[in-house]
Amino acid sequence: MDRLDEASVEEVFRRLQRHMPGRTPTAKGPKDQADPFRAVVACILSAQSLDRNTALAADQLFAKARTPDDLLALPEREIAEAIRPCGLYNIKARNLKRLAAALVGEHGRTVPRTREGLMALPGVGRKCADIVMAFTFDADVIAVDTHVNRVCNRLGLTQARSADATAEQLEARAPRWALRDGHFWLIQFGKAVCLSRRPRCENCFLADLCLFYSAVVRD
Repeated sequence: MDRLDEASVEEVFRRLQRHMPGRTPTAKGPKDQADPFRAVVACILSAQSLDRNTALAADQLFAKARTPDDLLALPEREIAEAIRPCGLYNIKARNLKRLAAALVGEHGRTVPRTREGLMALPGVGRKCADIVMAFTFDADVIAVDTHVNRVCNRLGLTQARSADATAEQLEARAPRWALRDGHFWLIQFGKAVCLSRRPRCENCFLADLCLFYSAVVRD
């Protein structure tokens, strides 16, 4: 499938704006943490982990360490045991120790506010950086999670093989006015209409624009 043209991309976001809920004053994002440090840590824990397992791992870790200094003082094996519920705990524990060392030694214990700064931290990729920017620092950026990645490539907003590539294309193609709420519209659309296994194309307000619908469903 190809990508939608510029006018169609604009129309997709106009319709999403009309039909889907946007950012609310109390939106804290899927990680729902009290400060930038814990938000970054929770994002690292969430990789390939169910939300409930991430939450359990985060709770167990933050009972032991709430600051970069606390985390740096913990033995790596103790970190790994605390975060065991989220899986890949040995790799994540190693990255968390390196993260704490970088924050203490290079950043004055302050989490960077830019994508470049965040992605320079150990264990932080594009998705994690964008989630922290959007939900912790209130930046106008569309974070690409599983739902957003699926929806964008089905519709034809993007044509990408990875979530990072989707994020890059989306940043270049989405209207500037849609960046603040775009993540919320797309994720809610993915949960309510454009489902992973059985998308509700027959009731979709974007079906006439959707490249997936025209190429796979309608034909």
